[in-house]
Amino acid sequence: MDTLVEYFSNIPSSHRTIILFGGLSFFLILETGLPFFKFKYSRWKHLALNLFFTFTTILVNFILAFVLLRTSFWVEANGFGLLSWMELSFVPQLIVGLLLMDFLSAWFAHWTFHQVKWMWQFHIIHHSDMEVDASTANRHHPGESILRFVFTVGAILIVGAPIWLVMLYQAASAFLSQFNHSNVNLPLWLDNALMLIICTPHMHRVHHHYRQPYSDKNYGNIFSFWDRLLGTMIKVDNNKLIYGLDTHMNKPEASSIKNLLKIPFAPYRSRIEYEKEEDL
Repeated sequence: MDTLVEYFSNIPSSHRTIILFGGLSFFLILETGLPFFKFKYSRWKHLALNLFFTFTTILVNFILAFVLLRTSFWVEANGFGLLSWMELSFVPQLIVGLLLMDFLSAWFAHWTFHQVKWMWQFHIIHHSDMEVDASTANRHHPGESILRFVFTVGAILIVGAPIWLVMLYQAASAFLSQFNHSNVNLPLWLDNALMLIICTPHMHRVHHHYRQPYSDKNYGNIFSFWDRLLGTMIKVDNNKLIYGLDTHMNKPEASSIKNLLKIPFAPYRSRIEYEKEEDL
């Protein structure tokens, strides 16, 4: 236990980079050999676009890292937050801490991006990807990266998360986000077993279907519990999914970095209202 705390309390930036790009490389290789959808696209061009947004996210987090560090140090030094007030031993603190960080910093943040119009404008960039794979996990507008950072800092304050827990959460979040966005064709029995605890590709794919109400389901990132508890869980036939966003289905528009950067500041496009749900 002490080794875990020591490692994540002082995790080198190089190790965080290895976790991010190591996970991305692993899932990109895996989905090459075991693809769920056989996309007809320039994979390197698609990867290059999503890597651009990966690096903008890294830049935002690097610039604002001191805020995250000082917030975590402050809550720990002052005994502030739920974990301190509950006075938990290490293992319960680890479990409760990861659950709460995942809910506040990931699930709730994600749900909010879908509910607030001006925030949705930033989130469109993520949903506009028409060939969802592991690299899609990192496809976020720099403005969304800043807003997500705010949610993470807020979660640290509420949870009272020590720095080791914050770094462990971020590592797990990055790795599992790449996993559940990956175009990997897992055996359904394995996917269903994993889905009892964590978000899997089969669970998350429906969230990237081009139309509502499916794109407003399965918000989870690490744990699958929150969607079950809050009524946003749905299971569908993944083979019938169409990736993208009904308001931005023009391929050149959704594949231009310049255009994607401008979308949050363009006029709002209302989602198409369908008379009935599709038979998925």
